[in-house]
Amino acid sequence: MRRGLYIEVHIRADLDTVWRFTQDPALHQRWDARFTTIEYLPGTSPQRFRYATRLAPGLTVAGEGVTAGEHTRPDGTRTSALRFHSWLMTGSGYWRYVPTPTGVRFLTGYDYTPRWPLLDLLMRPLMGWATAWSFDRLRIWLEDGVPPRRSPLRLLPRWGAPSARRCLRVPPDRTAGRAPSLLEAL
Repeated sequence: MRRGLYIEVHIRADLDTVWRFTQDPALHQRWDARFTTIEYLPGTSPQRFRYATRLAPGLTVAGEGVTAGEHTRPDGTRTSALRFHSWLMTGSGYWRYVPTPTGVRFLTGYDYTPRWPLLDLLMRPLMGWATAWSFDRLRIWLEDGVPPRRSPLRLLPRWGAPSARRCLRVPPDRTAGRAPSLLEAL
């Protein structure tokens, strides 16, 4: 049975900063290894977008999706949700931002249906690793001020560069692993 992906990282930064660096496509595509480009399509509500990932020279996976966010929630958290489709997979997911006394718990849960199920034996572990590695890359950028393109070289002596191992891969509680109702509306 296929299991959805869950990744969580604690970032020592304020909620507005984490939100901005994850919701602005120009910033998002800089830290997230899963995407080469992300582009919002103008004049759509909920927000539609295009994305592309260059897997190898001459091999690009491109797709479209729709996203919506909850910037203000009664409990102080924020969420965003999305649905996406490409020739490789169709899926959905969410980001949750949970303020803590020392920063933000930034977490995601997502799942997808691959076009070729056997390919998923390779893709699912790779997508989980790439997401966790990217979350740690974002953490380093926001905590240490080291932009993603420079982080492997500058942080090697200090941190060993971004590492997927620093991220939680299993929900610590039932709330964290539950998709927000916002996802159903997309």
